Amino acid sequence: MTYYYKLGNIPHKRHTQFRQPNGSLYHEELIGIHGFSGIQSLLYHLRPPTQIQKILLQTTVDIPYEETDSLRPRHLRTANVELGGDAVEARIPLMANMDICISVARPQLSMSYWYRFAHGDEVIFIHDGTGILESQYGILRYHPGDYLVIPCGVLWRIIPDANTEQRMLVIEANGHIEPPARYLNRYGQFLEHAPYNERDIRPPDELLTHDEEGEFEVRVKARDRITSYLYHHHPLDVVGWDGHLYPFAFNIEDFEPITGRIHQPPPVHQTFEAPGFVLCSFVPRLFDFHPLAIPAPYNHSNVDSDEVIYYVAGNFMSRKGIERASMTIHPSGIPHGPHPGMYEGSIGKERTDELAVMIDTFRPLQLTKYALALEDKDYAYSWIA
Repeated sequence: MTYYYKLGNIPHKRHTQFRQPNGSLYHEELIGIHGFSGIQSLLYHLRPPTQIQKILLQTTVDIPYEETDSLRPRHLRTANVELGGDAVEARIPLMANMDICISVARPQLSMSYWYRFAHGDEVIFIHDGTGILESQYGILRYHPGDYLVIPCGVLWRIIPDANTEQRMLVIEANGHIEPPARYLNRYGQFLEHAPYNERDIRPPDELLTHDEEGEFEVRVKARDRITSYLYHHHPLDVVGWDGHLYPFAFNIEDFEPITGRIHQPPPVHQTFEAPGFVLCSFVPRLFDFHPLAIPAPYNHSNVDSDEVIYYVAGNFMSRKGIERASMTIHPSGIPHGPHPGMYEGSIGKERTDELAVMIDTFRPLQLTKYALALEDKDYAYSWIA
């Protein structure tokens, strides 16, 4: 993240003696990116976080990609994907490339272990449900519309609230997910024209220090496998931390739309950037106010990217036949645009009432066999008047 935060107890000076009530030292841990040159945080543990008791290979990760198929627009109906498992086990990977993996999940269980993705950051968009994201940084409560941004290096688990239906869109990045550089000044502060700022970011707000003994499992996804590490002491034994790197929540409804006299291009909706892709938020907004404006988007060939849109709620102004939790994929190589009647039908309308998450990738996405099972086969022909 772009600003400093602290929680719990920390020493006055970093890398100096910080002693527990019994006289022993607290154990300092630095979590940082870009080889000590990026943002970082310092955490203070009751015990060294390195005390592994046992290592087990949990499972290998094999994404079942589709066989080579024709290039075409796709519509996936994900509303009724299978329920079950926890927030990691329930993931159904739909598409991926070397920069990103996009999944959906409908978990029903709390995680009995903690988890870390070792190759980059994750964003979990909460479509439905409430609960907590628990990490060594503390408790972060989530609710519908939240982007949960989890930096690489964070141990976390999700504990859903009882009797709440959970639905998630999951984005794994092989790199770091950050606010767009054009929203920030050279000090890292959000600029006045940015569509959100520090006040909209929710860090963990309660630090619970655990000192239990037993058998505690941490699963790490790395190198196409998940490895289990067993510890005799609770891994969330942090008494305090400070810095700029931590998990946080940002709600899509706190994104302030940018409008103009004529139709604005998709970059005005950008929310995060990462190596190889950008993530955008479509939110309710006033339409263009030029007297001859056409609010619906024009046909376009964004030749450098595949466009993925996940439909959250409302009526999307350029599409027909789209339902809640639909996902469309428009690959680079062929133009796309509004459905018949939507272009002309948008003239004179004053506002749109829609929530959607868009992911533009700069390398081609490959779909999985799970995606094919959800595909609306007629979508590619839906532009015929």
